[in-house]
Amino acid sequence: MEKVFNNKINVLKALAILIVVSGHLEFSLIPMFPPYSFQVMLFFFLAGMVFNPKYGFFEFLKRRAKSLLLPYFLYAGVYLLITAAVAPFVGKFWGMPVTFENEFLMPFLTGHQLDLISPLWFVPCLFITLLIYKVFSGVFESAKAPKPLVAGFYLLLALGAIQLQWYSENINVLWLLRSMFALFFIHLGYLYKNEIEGKINIFSYKILGFVLILQSLLWLTNKDFSPLDGIGLHFLLVWGQYNNWIVPVLTSLTGIWMSLFIVEILYEKVKDWAFLQKIGQNTYHIMANHLLVFNIITYLFLAFKGISFDVKNNSDIYWFYFPLKTTYFYFIAGIIVTTYLGEFLKFAKKKLLLVFNKH
Repeated sequence: MEKVFNNKINVLKALAILIVVSGHLEFSLIPMFPPYSFQVMLFFFLAGMVFNPKYGFFEFLKRRAKSLLLPYFLYAGVYLLITAAVAPFVGKFWGMPVTFENEFLMPFLTGHQLDLISPLWFVPCLFITLLIYKVFSGVFESAKAPKPLVAGFYLLLALGAIQLQWYSENINVLWLLRSMFALFFIHLGYLYKNEIEGKINIFSYKILGFVLILQSLLWLTNKDFSPLDGIGLHFLLVWGQYNNWIVPVLTSLTGIWMSLFIVEILYEKVKDWAFLQKIGQNTYHIMANHLLVFNIITYLFLAFKGISFDVKNNSDIYWFYFPLKTTYFYFIAGIIVTTYLGEFLKFAKKKLLLVFNKH
């Protein structure tokens, strides 16, 4: 399920998933850069960094279906069983009614057919967006389109998605608006890997100063910040909701640059940290399972405190117990458990393959 990268990409993947998990606990891992202002776009950027144009469309489709959709639907099947099994104990079915449409079509429209794996909405979205990018890349290559024109095209798509956000309540359109915005960041990742990394130094302290000044100015446009939650300046690609016609693009750029900068300056110090490498190699499993771990912790807290499980049923799946004291416990426990769960699943997969190969 996870391709192993023994380089900066793997460390960047680790940072990206840490940012996602921190965002679901409503705290910012990088001061000034709220998770929801760039976290999803960082993963699209990463997808662009590893995009390989050498494969034909159908070979590319096959590979992406195997690496993205196969584990997605395996997880969906397992979590459907888990959701049904725990419903009598917690007094709530965490998901939509079980129908063929909800289980097999809804993943590509919203990805929220089951609450516990709702963070995995990103996977079918990434699959669709990569296929679109593959088609566009072939067209631009055949036409020998100038690189600035290609980048401008993707930028216009992103800005167009923001302008069309009023249609995002229609789930039959939502998937397209997501991809329109995300294509620009896949292309940026591809450009960075092939045109910038190792060739142009974009990590000077002058650029750092510029990014910090720009980010501070972007905060002036913020409409939802509260000192109580500290999350402001965010937008929600998942629902096609934005806070400004240009700010989502700019905050995505500043957040991605800051993430790259952090990895650049820390890489030599952390590259041999085995657990960090494991985090980067298990991002799929961490994404899929951290809400389950969070909810297990929540119900253990409730049981220990003698609080009825019903108290949680009026809140969404992200509700957790006493955030003022427990947020960072959830974060550390969630990362450790899901990382080693991913390691266990990969180990079990290897053992099963050995058994099948012998027979």
